[in-house]
Amino acid sequence: MTLPKFANRPAAVDLVTRLGEDFAVVQNPSYVYPPYELYPLPPKRTMLSDGIIGAVMDMDGTTTTTEPLCIHSLETMVRRITGREDDAAWTGLNAERDYPNIIGNSTTKHVEYLIRAYAKESVDEAFRFFFIYAAIWTLGRAVDEGRRKEVRNNAVALGIGGIVNDPRFQELMNVASLDAREARQGVQALVRDYGPKLDLASFSNKVRAAVDIYYQRYHFILGRIEAGEGDAVAREVFGAADKRLICPMKGIGLFLAMVKGWLGNDVAFCFDDFVAHLVDVGAGTRQELEPARGGLTALGSFFERNPIRVAIVTSSISYEANIVLTEVFRVLAREIEGWGIPGERKSFLLDRFAAYRDYYDGFVTASDSSEIRLKPHRDLYSIALHQMGIPPDAFHKVIGFEDSESGVVAIRAAGIPCCCALPFPETKGHSFDAACTVAYGGIPEVILRHNLFLPVSLLHAH
Repeated sequence: MTLPKFANRPAAVDLVTRLGEDFAVVQNPSYVYPPYELYPLPPKRTMLSDGIIGAVMDMDGTTTTTEPLCIHSLETMVRRITGREDDAAWTGLNAERDYPNIIGNSTTKHVEYLIRAYAKESVDEAFRFFFIYAAIWTLGRAVDEGRRKEVRNNAVALGIGGIVNDPRFQELMNVASLDAREARQGVQALVRDYGPKLDLASFSNKVRAAVDIYYQRYHFILGRIEAGEGDAVAREVFGAADKRLICPMKGIGLFLAMVKGWLGNDVAFCFDDFVAHLVDVGAGTRQELEPARGGLTALGSFFERNPIRVAIVTSSISYEANIVLTEVFRVLAREIEGWGIPGERKSFLLDRFAAYRDYYDGFVTASDSSEIRLKPHRDLYSIALHQMGIPPDAFHKVIGFEDSESGVVAIRAAGIPCCCALPFPETKGHSFDAACTVAYGGIPEVILRHNLFLPVSLLHAH
C-alpha cells in the first residue's frame, strides 16, 4: 500500500479505519501539539498459540518495587511547593484520589496532575525557594549530566539563568549539606534577589520547576541507596528498616531464569512458595492450584528447549535504572543462594545474574527517547522490540507485562497483542481495559494459573 504524504480529513479517516477497531487516545504533555494522539491497537490475544520468542516488561512496579520511592519523592515535592515541608499534620497524598494519576505515566504527566490538584495550596515563595534549592543541589551533586543540563535550561526559561554564575550559588554547590542552617539562609538570600524574576505565572513554568524539585529528592535518595544507606533511607521513608525501597517483585527471579531455559525441571522447587503466595493474596486455593504442579515442570522443560529474548523498558532515565537494577540483581543473587536447586545449576545462575546488562537482550530507558514520548506512547516498547530483533510480523509471539494503565496501553500500541497487567497495591485503582489479562497475584499467578499463556499442547510438543 502506497501512503500519501498528506491527507485531508476524509482520507485520514479512511486510513485510520483500515488499522483496526480499537484505538488508544493518548494525551500529550500540556506544551505539545496536538493535545492527543490516536494509536490503533492490535486485536487482543489471551493465548500465545504460535509460541513465544520474547517478553517485554516494565521496571518500576513490575520487576521491582520502586514506586514507593517515586511516590515519596512526588509527595515531598508537593510538601515543598505548598509550604508543608515539616508539617506533621498533613497526612500526604491521597492514595485513592492521587495514586492512580501519579503512577505509570511520564514524570511530567505526574507533576502536571499534582500541580492542578494542589494549585490552590501552592505557595509561590516556597516554590521559588525549593526550585533554587533543587538547582543548587543538582548542579553541585547530581551524577546525571542530562539532569544538570535540564536545570540550566530551566533556569534560563524561568528568567533566572544568571543565577548559576552567582558566586553565592556556586559556593552553595560545594557545601556539605543544603539543609544546614547557614546553607538554608544562603538559599534564602538568593531567593530574595532572584525570586522576583523567577517566572511561575504559567502552568507549564510551574510544571517545569516542580519537575526539578521532584528529581532532586529522587536522586538524593538514589545516591544514598547507591552508597549503601538503603536501610537508613527505609527507616526515614517507611519508619522501619525491614522494608526496602528497591527489591524484586515476587517471582521475578524465577521467571527471568526460567524463560532463558536455565532451570529446566528444577523449576518445580518454587511451587509450594508460589501457591502460598497466591492463597495469601486470594488468587486461588491449594486444592485449585495443586494440578498446576505438573504444568510448572512442563514450562521449565519447554523454555529449556525454547529460550526467549527479554527486554526491560522503563520511563526512568538511564542513571536511575542503573542504580535500581544493580540493586535488584544483587538481591536476586541473594535469593538464588537460597533456592532449592542443585549446586551446579545454582553456580551457573549466580554467574548469569552477576550483572543485569549481561542478562537483558533489550534495555530501554527514558534516556533513549524524550519526556514527551514516554508511556503511554509506544516508543520505548517499539525500541525494545527492535533491539531484540523481533519484526512486526512476529509481535504476536511476544508477551508484555506492565503494572499501570499507561504501561499496558504502551505495550498494545507498540503492536503486541498479548499484554498482561500485574497490578500492585498502588495501581489497583487503574483501568486495565487495554490489557488482555489482569493477574493480581503477579508473576506466580501468570505461571501457575495461566502457563505463561502457552497452550498445553505446545508445552508438551517436542
